[in-house]
Amino acid sequence: MPYTVPRAGASQGGRPRWWTELPLIAVVYAAYSAGRLLARGDVQTAVDHGLSILRFEQSLHLDFETPLNDIFTKYASIGVPADFIYASLHYVATPALLVWLWKRRPQDYRLLRTWLLVSTLIGLVGFTLMPTCPPRLLDDAYGFVDTMAQYSSYGWWGSEASAPRGLGGFTNQFAAMPSLHVGWALWCGVALWWQGRSVWSKIVGVLYPLIITIVVMGTANHYFMDAAAGMAVMGIGFLLARPAMRLAERVLARFRDSGDATPGPGAKDAASGASASATPVGDGCETSPRERERIPRQQQRSGAAAEAGGHGESDAAAGPRGADDGAAAAAR
Repeated sequence: MPYTVPRAGASQGGRPRWWTELPLIAVVYAAYSAGRLLARGDVQTAVDHGLSILRFEQSLHLDFETPLNDIFTKYASIGVPADFIYASLHYVATPALLVWLWKRRPQDYRLLRTWLLVSTLIGLVGFTLMPTCPPRLLDDAYGFVDTMAQYSSYGWWGSEASAPRGLGGFTNQFAAMPSLHVGWALWCGVALWWQGRSVWSKIVGVLYPLIITIVVMGTANHYFMDAAAGMAVMGIGFLLARPAMRLAERVLARFRDSGDATPGPGAKDAASGASASATPVGDGCETSPRERERIPRQQQRSGAAAEAGGHGESDAAAGPRGADDGAAAAAR
C-alpha cells in the first residue's frame, strides 16, 4: 500500500494547521478593518443614503428600528445590556466559535471558515460602494437616540459606536450597510445549529442572530434594511464558499507543481557532474569512478580469475604439443 505524504498546511484528519490558519484569518481581518477605514466616503453622501433607506422602510412600514430605539432609550434595564451585547459579542462569539469548529469539527471547518471570510470581503465591498449614515447619527428631528452615548457611563465605549473612548478615529461610523453584526451572528447561528449536538446549542443557534438583529436596531446603529442586507451577504457568501475553496486548491496545486517542475541550479550542476564522471563499461551501462572505488576486492578477484583463466588456456594449448613431442621421441 503506497504511503501518502500529508498535504502541506493540513494535519491528518483534515484539520488545517493552526500556523497556516492564523495568518490567513489575520490577513483577511486586517484587510477588512483597513478597508472600513479607507471607505469612509463623503458625509453628505452617507447621510443621503441613510435617509433614503429610512424613507423606503417607512413607505413599507418596515422601520422597526424606530419603536425599538424608543424602548431601549426609555428603559435602561434593556438599553444597557443591549449596549454591552453590541460592543462585545460581535468580537468574542465569532472567533470563539471559529476555534471550536477548528478543534472539534475539522471535517466541516474549511467550508464554514471560507464562508465567513468570503462573506466578510463581500461586506467590505458594500461599505465601499454605499457608505451609510446609521440612524443614531441622523439629525435629532428624526427621533433616534444613540443609546451607547446615552449609557456610556456604564461601559468602556464613548459616543463613537462601540469603539473605546479616545479610539473613535480608528472606526468607520458610516460602515452600516450591510450589517456584519447581523451577518456574523447568522453565521454563528447556522454553525451552532448544524454542528451542535445538544438541544441547547440549537436553541442558542436560533436566538443569537435574532437577539443581535433586535440589538443593532434598538441601539440605533443599523436600519432594518442593513440587517436584511447582512443576511443576504451571508447567503451569497455561502453560495461562493465551495467555488472559492476549489479555486484556492487549483492555485495551490499549480504553485506546488511549478515549484517541483523547476530544478534549482544546484540540481542542474549535480546532474551534469554525475553524467560527466560516469564511465561506460558496457552496452547502455555506466559505472562512476566512486562506485568502482567501493568494490576493489571484486576487481582484484576479477583480475585474478582472468589471469588464472589465461594460464589455463596456455597450458591447454601447450598440452597437445607436449603430447606430439613425446610421441615423436618414442618413435625415435
